[in-house]
Amino acid sequence: MTLLVILAGISTGILLGLLGSGGSIVTIPALVYLLGVHPKSAIALSLGIVSITATISAINHFRAGNVNLKVAAIFGLCGMLGTYAGTKLGILMPVVLQLGLFALVMYAAAYRMLKPKRRFAAVGSDVVRSAPEIALHAEGLPAHLGYVALLGLAVGLLTGMVGVGGGFLIIPALVLLSGIPMKQAVGTSLAIVAVNSGTGFTGYLGVVPVDYALMGTFTAVAIAGSFVGAKISHHISPDNLKRGFGIFLVIVATYILIKSVIF
Repeated sequence: MTLLVILAGISTGILLGLLGSGGSIVTIPALVYLLGVHPKSAIALSLGIVSITATISAINHFRAGNVNLKVAAIFGLCGMLGTYAGTKLGILMPVVLQLGLFALVMYAAAYRMLKPKRRFAAVGSDVVRSAPEIALHAEGLPAHLGYVALLGLAVGLLTGMVGVGGGFLIIPALVLLSGIPMKQAVGTSLAIVAVNSGTGFTGYLGVVPVDYALMGTFTAVAIAGSFVGAKISHHISPDNLKRGFGIFLVIVATYILIKSVIF
């Protein structure tokens, strides 16, 4: 078991280091299918693991000036409310429904990874926007606060129900709705994921069993693996990484549906 924990944790960490996101999408299948953890406990464990790893990464990004606190506060507060509600739904949902929904989320993430990049018309280095939007972006505030709030609630619900951090949804939303640079979007997303996942983990406490020893070991190994992945990432094309991870997600999501939903 210890060897499996180390292998699963380091594999998760390497993927996190390579891609900078997708922690829970890898962690939950590893816990359920490699380590035999009950799905609801795996969701709770994943939320705890992702909260810790995302917090460490977010702190590093904050020190580098890559976290927009205003945007993180708006998105994060709505995300916490959604996550709290999502945990209550997740506790009541049948396991087969949770795993089926989780597989659909994996397919959505794979689509994000595999679809061709969109090109935007730009003036200089900035995307063409209306004057009010540019003024709001210059102040570091979202141009569409309502959309940001709604997306925060939606991502939070998803986090609570199936244990995904939602980074693959948050990052493009921050870039498109808030107009912040990609580096800030990644750092801000990690801060939001850390808060959402921590809220979700707290919501499951006392309701489902949590193996703290497994959680601690998995987290420590994943963090170590993330440094290895970060080193490797400098030698691999980002496009090839995304394509490979997208294919990996399709395979694993299909396995989950066949194993848990269809049969």
